[in-house]
Amino acid sequence: MSLQPSRVGSILRQILLVWLILMAISARSAEAKCAFKAIFNFGDSNSDTGGFWAAFPAQSPPFGMTYFKRPVGRATDGRLIIDFLAQALGQPFLSPYLQSIGSDFRHGANFATLASTVLLPNTSLFVTGISPFSLAIQLNQMKQFKVEVEKHHRTHAKGAKLPAPSIFGKSLYTFYIGQNDFTSNLVSLGISGVKQFLPQVVSQIAYTIKDLYSLGGRTFLVLNLAPVGCYPALLVELPHNSTDVDEFGCLISYNNAVVDYNNMLKEALTNIRKDLPKASVVYVDTHAVLLELFQHPKSHGLKYGTKACCGYGGGAQNFNQQVYCGNNKLINGHNVTATACSDPQNYVSWDGIHATEAANKLTAHAILNGSYSDPPFPLHKFCDIQPIG
Repeated sequence: MSLQPSRVGSILRQILLVWLILMAISARSAEAKCAFKAIFNFGDSNSDTGGFWAAFPAQSPPFGMTYFKRPVGRATDGRLIIDFLAQALGQPFLSPYLQSIGSDFRHGANFATLASTVLLPNTSLFVTGISPFSLAIQLNQMKQFKVEVEKHHRTHAKGAKLPAPSIFGKSLYTFYIGQNDFTSNLVSLGISGVKQFLPQVVSQIAYTIKDLYSLGGRTFLVLNLAPVGCYPALLVELPHNSTDVDEFGCLISYNNAVVDYNNMLKEALTNIRKDLPKASVVYVDTHAVLLELFQHPKSHGLKYGTKACCGYGGGAQNFNQQVYCGNNKLINGHNVTATACSDPQNYVSWDGIHATEAANKLTAHAILNGSYSDPPFPLHKFCDIQPIG
């Protein structure tokens, strides 16, 4: 039996209507339902997605081996905390501000660079290894970025992968910096010497948040300092005696000094909230998460706490300060290489200084949950959290 043309037309119109409704529903569900349209990150190697190696190429294997299968400018085997946060918020990985080729800044920018400090360095990168891109420089880069965004919007420039000027009030501003201010001077100044300028570090972070607020920023996540006394590199390099080592193999005095700094930072952020009542200024206790991983790795699906995956020397730390991860060197007449383990997913420490992708993922989950934040800041209340597998 054949259908009348009018009947066929009616059926086709119904099918088209259903299709349009389904497409509309699909489009809405595909949109990232998130209060934050971009992320702007400030930091050091713990959150650098390629800025340092864009300025000073080139990074070598085995960095990037786990996820990217090649070096991509990250100081680990795979993804960083900031990568997982971007994925969870339904956004692409952050492009480094210093990367001139292939960057897309429509969802934010990453100003972090490896070896960066909060305070301005007083020496050259080639003397001490400290990056010239301190927090003050990163802030100036952010200001220039905003100028360029507004200029391109006024001139209706085409082709630039830049956001709309309204993005700055709808973004998440993240900080993961301060480790190098603490660790780079420990050998020369000791704990007491380092402690003398830590208040300046905290003050500079507070100043930067207030400056970003004046640019339109309203939501700030500030990650505190990790328990560096558990880092394999520092366990090898820093002077200490057996009474300074706790039951988990971490340095007691150095970790106590980190706690003092973190308390100072937390208090400063509390004061900022009083000055900026319209802002969300969140202290994120990544220290607690990482300390738990270092102390009880097996409880979280890992095996090794204070032992580096990529290093040389074996033993409890698998770290030798003469030959860094991926490098070769002649030691005692033998050409040796600091190689990576075959199972970085079982380690907290990647290279003695930085966390593995596995540890970064566990830390990111804790941040997304909001239970390690003060005040509590569960991101799922602001965004539809995407899987970060």
